[in-house]
Amino acid sequence: MKDNRPYITWEEVEKKLNITPEQEAEIQLQMDLMDAVIAARNSKKLTQRELGKKTGIKQSAIARIEKLSTSPQLNTLIRLLYPLGYTLRVVPLDEVKDNS
Repeated sequence: MKDNRPYITWEEVEKKLNITPEQEAEIQLQMDLMDAVIAARNSKKLTQRELGKKTGIKQSAIARIEKLSTSPQLNTLIRLLYPLGYTLRVVPLDEVKDNS
């Protein structure tokens, strides 16, 4: 059966969502954080389950966080990062833009 629904581009979807620059920055930050958490976990050669044992956070919760299905609270994010040897730092936006 052929699908006759019209397809729209991602740009059209973004336009309909009417995302503010601040919301876009927040989304990008969440994606960057999760990429960093996954990279740190992989660099330590840990599975989600192993990280869960080190942090007390259930593997299923780690999976949801890594898939961006849920947004972790700050204390949860720190609990994930600490055993991986990382922490969070607040830096001026100018420094972030200069390093991009």
